[in-house]
Amino acid sequence: MKNPSPNTRRGLLAGGNWIIDQVKMIDVYPQLEQLSNIRSQSQGTGGAPYNVLIDLARSGAPFPLLAAGLVGQDSLGEQILEDCRQHHIDVRYLGTTRKAPTSYTDVMTEQGHGRRTFFHARGANTLWQGSDLDFTRTRARMFHLGYLLLLDALDELDAKFGTKAARLLAAAQAAGVKTSVDVVSEDSDRFARIVTPALQHVDYCILNEIEAGKTTGFNVRAPEGRLDTVALRHAAGALLQQGVRELVVIHFPEGAFARTRTGADFWQSSLKLPPKYISGTAGAGDAFCSGVLLGLHEGWDLQKCLLTGVCIAAASLADSTCTHGVRSLNTSLALAKKFKFGPALQRED
Repeated sequence: MKNPSPNTRRGLLAGGNWIIDQVKMIDVYPQLEQLSNIRSQSQGTGGAPYNVLIDLARSGAPFPLLAAGLVGQDSLGEQILEDCRQHHIDVRYLGTTRKAPTSYTDVMTEQGHGRRTFFHARGANTLWQGSDLDFTRTRARMFHLGYLLLLDALDELDAKFGTKAARLLAAAQAAGVKTSVDVVSEDSDRFARIVTPALQHVDYCILNEIEAGKTTGFNVRAPEGRLDTVALRHAAGALLQQGVRELVVIHFPEGAFARTRTGADFWQSSLKLPPKYISGTAGAGDAFCSGVLLGLHEGWDLQKCLLTGVCIAAASLADSTCTHGVRSLNTSLALAKKFKFGPALQRED
């Protein structure tokens, strides 16, 4: 089949980790052998493709949404499939298996400030290789893959491309599909070995400041916790040098920064939300990513893409789950008028 031209492609195909989050609100994170009280419990979405696609659906994205990945043949897997169907997400590439259960995460969220600790069961996500994807047959314009470092089969080494994920992304690009990736935050030395090979086959790299620093070796925060905007820009430049074709976007609690292949820089402060507004921060990164991908798909200018990202991220913070706080795009954008923005980000030279 002849590859569709970029002008005729439309839609976002998102693949990777499919997770059910069991969110438990606790009074305090306990020391070893001590007790903490669970004040409430809820269930929600987890994983890059699941969160991004649901956020886009709830925001009213005007283009097709397609899911790719693997869930277990169990009740949690069926919940994921049914949730996608209810949000009009195409599940033809979201397979099921008896070899492993559906992945889940116990998310321990502390009341008052929303800090989270994750206890994760990888499940069926460890087996997914994306081998069922034929990018010459899909008409999607974009393929979003996440999370690198948390997809065991795709994180494996590949003799030609470096990793299996890099091979999958290369296949998407060869078919004329724009690619984007996200990375999981982990305390390890695996970033250079697993993330770097994939960057050579990525059009849009969207990740947080911790992941950007781990991948490039820059300390993007000073010892006292202040964001080092000089190091941040160096990290973005390094990611482009490592192969990202068009755009690097780095998000952080204070806002976001983007650098294009041509060297243009864009900054966006986050919304100034009152503490009582924030119920949890579990889905903020993926919510931000969904806003940026929405804008990129629709051809918006980058400043509008970043604004949309921080507004949808702010909406997600209103609920302890990753996606239940997101409403229509207009509702999310209205938060900017209600709460205004935080301090302008410094631009040291």
